[in-house]
Amino acid sequence: MPQLLLELFSEEIPARMQAQAARDLERLAREHLAKAELAFGEVRTFAGPRRLTLVIDGLPVAQADRTEERKGPRTNAPEKALEGFLRSTGLTIEQLEVRDGVYFGQLDKPGRPTPVIVAETVEAIVRGFPWPKSMRWGGGTLRWVRPLKRILCVFDGAVVPFAIDGIESGDLTEGHRFMGGDHAPFAVADFDDYAAKLRARYVVLDAAERKSIILEQSRAVCAARGLELVEDEGLLDEVAGLVEWPAPVLGDMDASFLDLPPEVIRTSMRVHQRYFAVRDPATGRLAPHFLVVANIEATDGGAVIAHGAARVLTARLSDARFFWTEDQKPGAIEAWLEKLNGVTFHAKLGTMAQRVGRITALAEEIAPLVGADRKLAGIAARLCKADLASGMVGEFPELQGVMGGYYVRQTLAQSVIGGGLSTDEIDSIADAVRDHYKPLGPSDSVPTAPVTVAVALADKLDTLVSFFGIDEKPTGSRDPFALRRAALGVLAILNSTNARIWLKGKLYQPLYFALIHANIAEQARIKDSVDFNVYKVPGAAKERFDKLSREAISYGEKINGSRPPSANDTTIIDSLLAFFADRLKVLLRDEGKRHDLVDAVFALGDDDLVRIVARVEALDGFLKTDDGASLLAGYKRASNILRIEEKKDATTYTGAPEALPGSAPEETALMAALATASPQIDTAIAKEDFTAAMIALSKLRRPLDDFFDKVFVNDPDFAVRRNRLLLLSQIRAAADRVADFSRISG
Repeated sequence: MPQLLLELFSEEIPARMQAQAARDLERLAREHLAKAELAFGEVRTFAGPRRLTLVIDGLPVAQADRTEERKGPRTNAPEKALEGFLRSTGLTIEQLEVRDGVYFGQLDKPGRPTPVIVAETVEAIVRGFPWPKSMRWGGGTLRWVRPLKRILCVFDGAVVPFAIDGIESGDLTEGHRFMGGDHAPFAVADFDDYAAKLRARYVVLDAAERKSIILEQSRAVCAARGLELVEDEGLLDEVAGLVEWPAPVLGDMDASFLDLPPEVIRTSMRVHQRYFAVRDPATGRLAPHFLVVANIEATDGGAVIAHGAARVLTARLSDARFFWTEDQKPGAIEAWLEKLNGVTFHAKLGTMAQRVGRITALAEEIAPLVGADRKLAGIAARLCKADLASGMVGEFPELQGVMGGYYVRQTLAQSVIGGGLSTDEIDSIADAVRDHYKPLGPSDSVPTAPVTVAVALADKLDTLVSFFGIDEKPTGSRDPFALRRAALGVLAILNSTNARIWLKGKLYQPLYFALIHANIAEQARIKDSVDFNVYKVPGAAKERFDKLSREAISYGEKINGSRPPSANDTTIIDSLLAFFADRLKVLLRDEGKRHDLVDAVFALGDDDLVRIVARVEALDGFLKTDDGASLLAGYKRASNILRIEEKKDATTYTGAPEALPGSAPEETALMAALATASPQIDTAIAKEDFTAAMIALSKLRRPLDDFFDKVFVNDPDFAVRRNRLLLLSQIRAAADRVADFSRISG
């Protein structure tokens, strides 16, 4: 069947936008063709530095003919209504059909030629393409990521004629910008012809193939010199979007720069120059070389390219060495901490120094809950943002935290701040400073060291509480302060460490402390607005709350107008807890947990992350067994009967059933099974052994099946009927202690 080939040729497309652009192009093409009721086969898209390409196989030459039924007026409607209907449809009254007193007409619509539909589709796609950023050029109105130069559109070997903002479609495209002869545009007939001619003109169309070429050739170039490539998937994706004909070149750098921290060298290479680092396989350390991916095959083997790249890298690393030297001068960290007093964190939330004070107090409160030393957590929190004022982080913002770890380790080892600390204590503090931003995303490592966990949680919780307190919550896709990422980071840390501070009483404490130090609530009313019994706050903590409240009032009077609007502290925290619950649902669903199982567990009101995850996993495993599937069916049957009867009787059946004279054997057996299973379920849940709870619950499966097979629930005798409904109510309650089975599909 005929094939459609579309190429949108433009100036350079940013590498970071190419993959999504290819996905959007495919999605939009599918949507428009489906809407036009045009059948199609395989759809392929390709993205590169200067072109987006779409290939669709199996298109028909035209739409299929269609018949559309139109509903007209009633037969007793005014004559003018009928005349209007006939005029709009082009039918005569003899062609109408009467059904149930209403006129109906059949309209035969011949299918339109596919090229006509394609022309409309391409224009709609181009004009409505969802680029993150776009531009206009010249005097036109069209917006594109960069100026659009050509539109190649060929269907079944022939050009599909149309024009968009003065750009006429055709069958011409271009090869490599620098290589491939005279660079004149050339014509193509179909995709095979297109791909072959591009390849001959030094263009590798497929991004996956470009990545493979870069990786294989880079490894080979390094191996030829006895070196090893430091692989970087993110950088590989980006570089593959910068070149059409990749040609890796190995360059040399001054070996004296290797005394810089390796993160500095790699960041300078990766972020600023898009170079790959190279290591010595014998030592595992960075080697004085780098690898740059050129877009041309140089006649000199890349010598000039390597020399030029080395000069640029030398300038960058020379700057880095200067900052590294300056940042290590005595007293630098204390000076940086003082500078933070002049750095505004947020207009409504005070300075960065004030934020550090909040994080420090919060880390000290969290430390005992995660097994960390309170003193070490406090020191690490106080120093965790110091490197933001350093020269190195000013030049390389990507290294915040990393450089702080180096500087804090050196400073504490010199006993400038933390005299008397052991080597292990210094290491734990420095590691906490280095890693407290983690995790930065789903693929990032999650801290597990106790001091690091305390500081990382304090940092993220302060961010969340502060911005929720000034009503800067995420809305839709808008999340300018990365609060969703912060919440997912908290959940990831709690999940990885099994830290049991997700219980509302325990999590409430650190959130409450953060709220006080953020000075968000009306401080004088805080201790009166919290029901300490509800949140199970111990007396010693309440005294600490009162003390902090008094301190916060005094502190708030000193910040001269930067105090945010007052709000009810419990409302803020309850809102934040609901936000955590939503993020946890997303996290579990992303891990492959069924959404209905997550909802079934959340319906119990539990808010302990570790326990919720354990419940979901146990429930998932149970429902995959025959006992689980059968019991779920029995539960739903029992619930349906109870819902109907309770509605009819205007009552709720609660309480224990009795062993009435003449009870059916299956009824008695189910009561006995329930009497045995119920305490076993309660014991297992108390021990948080949810697998054992499911096993105990599964023992009800066979007796429940027999009950429904042999027993008539709605017995004419009211006492018997009521007793059996109470029994079903007890079955429902037993299952609901494990999860809300009514929310489970199936």
